[in-house]
Amino acid sequence: MPEPTLLLAMGAILLAIGAFAGVLAGLLGVGGGIILVPAFFYAFAALGYETPQLMQVCLATSLATIIVTSARSVLSHNRKGAVDWSVLRGWAPGIALGAILGVLVVAQLRTTTLQVIFGGLALCVAGYMILGRSHWRLGSAMPGGLARAAMSPMVGLLSVLMGIGGGSFGVPIMTLHGMAMHRAVATAAGFGLLIALPSAVGFLLTPLPAGAAPPMTLGAVNLPAFLLVISMTLLTAPLGAALAHRTDAKRLKRVFGGFLVLVALNMLRKALI
Repeated sequence: MPEPTLLLAMGAILLAIGAFAGVLAGLLGVGGGIILVPAFFYAFAALGYETPQLMQVCLATSLATIIVTSARSVLSHNRKGAVDWSVLRGWAPGIALGAILGVLVVAQLRTTTLQVIFGGLALCVAGYMILGRSHWRLGSAMPGGLARAAMSPMVGLLSVLMGIGGGSFGVPIMTLHGMAMHRAVATAAGFGLLIALPSAVGFLLTPLPAGAAPPMTLGAVNLPAFLLVISMTLLTAPLGAALAHRTDAKRLKRVFGGFLVLVALNMLRKALI
């Protein structure tokens, strides 16, 4: 068991992480998970829990927080009439199926492999943030039929492999198919709930070896980290949303994309060296 002073320090760090993730989620329309996963990894590793199962704990705990933040976000956006429920209904079965498959895949992988996957996918997300243009289009309407049947499970699967909600993949897909940005962000919050709820339940039922996870971990979800982060994201996400109306979102996304490149490369470095 770590020293109480170290636990207190990590608690303070997790509160700060939650506050930062909440602001980013509101400010940039990206899920806090893309910050939470590496932050959890470094915090838990500092506690001495850099085990082959550590990334499972990080992904699972991040997804558990997304249940709360996504539900709150969907309700807020729905009050403004911004959520496209027809898209959510059409994509829901595939996204949920992909999320469940993601849990089964993650349960079979170890920290090093999951670090490589996270780093590689994070570089892709960062690349789109830095290079993406608002006028890019793949179509004038969201895909249906076989295209949707193929794409929706991939959104769920890739999101679980990164421990994130639906924003990082869902928003680009929707905007590239002609949906307005504010409507895409609102609808992607619903994607996040469809991803996080089944995957978090699956991770709660995922057994880990004794001593492989930090204290008070249920299945693969660390309860103290979940509670501390949620307490802060619920407070700071509205602040980020308010700031979004007074800042240059395009420039901020590119700056955050550069920051994400550094995070991804460091994760890959730790996995491969």
